[in-house]
Amino acid sequence: MVRILLVRGLLVGLLAGIVAGGFAFVFGEPQVDGAIAVEEAAASEHSHGADEAAASHDHGEEAVVSRPVQKAGLFLATGLYGLAVGGVFALVFAGLRGRVGPRSDGRLALAAAGTAFTAVVLVPFLKYPANPPAVGDPDTINGRTLLYVVIVLVGLAATAIAIATARRIVSANPWVRWVSAAGGFLVPVVAAWVLLPAVDEVPDGFPATLLWEFRLASLGTQLVFWAAFGVLFGWVSDRAAARGAASSARVVPASPS
Repeated sequence: MVRILLVRGLLVGLLAGIVAGGFAFVFGEPQVDGAIAVEEAAASEHSHGADEAAASHDHGEEAVVSRPVQKAGLFLATGLYGLAVGGVFALVFAGLRGRVGPRSDGRLALAAAGTAFTAVVLVPFLKYPANPPAVGDPDTINGRTLLYVVIVLVGLAATAIAIATARRIVSANPWVRWVSAAGGFLVPVVAAWVLLPAVDEVPDGFPATLLWEFRLASLGTQLVFWAAFGVLFGWVSDRAAARGAASSARVVPASPS
């Protein structure tokens, strides 16, 4: 069964990645182009028209990877991302079936996808949102990457705490379990938001609207991916379960001799 789920996760992840790539291409790439234009304008201004300095900041046809190739490679990147996430999700899903969450495979897939989006995407985004080109100091990239990894781990740990809390609470009132789980999730998340240092490296004069639209497109791409993945994985799982139940129903037990 694990092998079937793994293949299902890979295929669904690839498809969801391509769908997310389409969203990013339509809504995200224009913001990237705008940010690159801002970066090139700033580079030209600081170089006082020196061709060498301007060329070092060129993201156009003279770049190592041209913008048309980058845009085409976007679908490859999101597809590979979908494959990786789909494989990991399928293994986790196999471990959750019958132990945690809804009994229906379809509902469990939706719940797991929503939880993963919250823990791995939304929690980090609220603390360290994505930035377009021209935003961020190259000298601090290692530190910023480390902080991002830490907040992702916090989101995953908070999710584990929330699930463990909900399972330990014994109450006839489901609201008690939900509130306890929410508290178990929020305590480490809020603590991390307060204790982890802020990162604000937006250069002076960078258009606020462009920054906001890029971040929305980045979050939207992840939301589209996880929504498409959860729905498709759940739908395929429910269909497989229905076919299995129908096959079992058709089996007529042999009459005793």
